[in-house]
Amino acid sequence: MTDYKNEAVDAGEYASEPAFMKTKGRIFDIQRYSVHDGTGIRTIVFLKGCIFRCRWCCNPESQEYEIQEMKNADGTIKTIGEDVTVEEVMRVVEKDWIYYRRSGGGLTLSGGESLCQPEFARDLLHAAKDRGYSTAMESMAGLPWDRIQMVLPYLDEYLMDIKHMNAEKHKAFIGKDNHLVLENARRVAEAGKCRLIIRTPVIPTFNDTEEEIDAIALFASSLPGVRELHLLPYHKLGYDKYVGLGRPYLMGSLETPPREKFVTFKKIAESHGLVCVIGG
Repeated sequence: MTDYKNEAVDAGEYASEPAFMKTKGRIFDIQRYSVHDGTGIRTIVFLKGCIFRCRWCCNPESQEYEIQEMKNADGTIKTIGEDVTVEEVMRVVEKDWIYYRRSGGGLTLSGGESLCQPEFARDLLHAAKDRGYSTAMESMAGLPWDRIQMVLPYLDEYLMDIKHMNAEKHKAFIGKDNHLVLENARRVAEAGKCRLIIRTPVIPTFNDTEEEIDAIALFASSLPGVRELHLLPYHKLGYDKYVGLGRPYLMGSLETPPREKFVTFKKIAESHGLVCVIGG
């Protein structure tokens, strides 16, 4: 595990920082130089814990809040999870301030589900905003509204997953129905405090039909201010993690839907007045 506590930063020491810089949380990774999860060049902080159990989750090590051990392909053991403060995370984030300034990038929170650690998420976003960096969060919004209210004042882009419009199918593949997700999507859009982008992982046997994508696009286009739908092709890049955690991979041998399907899906989204992006 990276020792974030000892990372130095040219911006100086943090002795006079506000109290929220001491807020503690649990992460399992920090990824620098991302160009897919928000505007510009970004640093992604992955938070531990999730209320959902998507069958295809590419970060299964994120689902449990507890610190875990995962076996690597070479047989070595990797510790998954580390308790850190906002200050310690920002020491890493600030290393790339020049890239944020040039590209309009900044900090993105991911997981897991960022809202499972609402105080930590809020204070990370607050710290980034104080330094003039753009902020984004990947989230399914399936938790109580008061948690979302905590982060909205510090959030520029909300990358919200809408995975299915049918509550029963949503529950069968994800573990919970979608009622709160859809309700919160509308509340975020109506609040108008951040740019809301709807993202849909396109998963074989789950939501890869024209009818299902049409239903999601129709809902997205009904949300005030929403102009984009991102379709994320299914992949199996997380398969080895399931092996390392001793867990079954429930999607079996399913493959990425063919390119022709995404051409059709893109036209469907555009028919609802949305800009459709294939990929994040």
